[in-house]
Amino acid sequence: MTSTPSVIWNEAALDAIRRTRPWAPVAARALFLLHAAMFDAWAAYDRTATGLHWHLQARRPEHERTEAHQRTAMAYAAIRVLSDVFPTETALFGAVLSGLGLDAGDTGTNPATPCGVGNLAAAELLAARHDDGSNQAHGYADTSGYVPVNTADVVTDGGRWQPLRVSDGHGTAVQHFITPHWGGVTPFALGRPDQFQPPPPARWGTPDFLEQVREVLSYSATLTPLQKAVAEYWADGPGNERPPGHWTLFATFISQRDGHDTGQDARMFLALTGAVMDASVSCWDAKRHYDAVRPASAVRFLLRGKTVHAWGGPGHDDAVLPANTWTPYQPVTVVTPPCAEYTSGHSTVSAAAATVLRLITGSDVFGAGVTLPAGSSRVEPGEPTIPVRLTWATFTDAADEAGMSGRYGGVHFRDADLAGRAAGRQVGHLAFLRAQHHFNPRLNPKS
Repeated sequence: MTSTPSVIWNEAALDAIRRTRPWAPVAARALFLLHAAMFDAWAAYDRTATGLHWHLQARRPEHERTEAHQRTAMAYAAIRVLSDVFPTETALFGAVLSGLGLDAGDTGTNPATPCGVGNLAAAELLAARHDDGSNQAHGYADTSGYVPVNTADVVTDGGRWQPLRVSDGHGTAVQHFITPHWGGVTPFALGRPDQFQPPPPARWGTPDFLEQVREVLSYSATLTPLQKAVAEYWADGPGNERPPGHWTLFATFISQRDGHDTGQDARMFLALTGAVMDASVSCWDAKRHYDAVRPASAVRFLLRGKTVHAWGGPGHDDAVLPANTWTPYQPVTVVTPPCAEYTSGHSTVSAAAATVLRLITGSDVFGAGVTLPAGSSRVEPGEPTIPVRLTWATFTDAADEAGMSGRYGGVHFRDADLAGRAAGRQVGHLAFLRAQHHFNPRLNPKS
């Protein structure tokens, strides 16, 4: 079966993400821009769909509404957007286009041609998105003026995020909060970034907070091979696609499982990536608003002078160690992600994505899985000693496991996981409804 344009160009985008390693919110935006432009190009040849950023004065005439024209227009929209978002990877994208028998040098904008439709769709989208609050022009640098209240060496407020000093493979470096301005990025469906802002997490030092600290340490002390595999598999995706890209891999699985055509995938990937981008906006707005402490800092500061039972490093399960030396089950170059804890990005993004895939397919049935080979751990060399199989009967199962991964990995408390899931489900539902409006504006989408 021939892959749809959405699948072909999504894989090209994932290759660029694997090579350039953008942070998760940036990856989410890149994937949305790709699929929004491709949807707009496809919509020009559809009987009812309307584009997001580009509205033709008249829909392309019926005799032009061919599969070949759709695929060509989508390809040109894709290469223009991806080349803009990943300027170092233009050779990669050019090779993909050439493999489709198309010429990257064709920059025409005649809407009577599929090349022109694709180029116009991309141009309109990029014109709108170059001023969307992401600060793409300056490498997505912070525009909010965020300054942490704590430093790597001095904790002024125990309940607030602390940048850690971590290994970068060449020495040590102090973390910087990634994209603290992301709540200001123009969303796909959200009315405002705090539309689904969760209530505050457990307050520092309260019995509820202490219970969640103990829960993190309990997981750490009793990690099973399966839990370790969950923590590692979901961290950055199986091939470093970041969580947003990870869920587009699942969409590709659905496309192949259900035999999607070009239009079905154009619609599915638009709704999915719109939800994932909005989930990143919603989550990062909460992270910035609450600026909550990560478990690594909380354990070390709150329990300083005490010993704890916990994972003590590769080959040292359930060790007894000073609290101020505890590290989560993460690679030494990570320790904990460089952003505030509440809410969990994995939980929010995954719940949003799972919600959209459930609504798009009309069922929660997923039926996918992955086998992690023996010796594949990046945290404990040589582990696991036997292959570990992860399976998900439903999209909800996969999203819930993604949420638990941060708790097993010691980078999230329970509140951040559960609140992220709740917000993500709301974001996903809203994104689905917004997408439905573009699929057919005359329909009243069912909730």
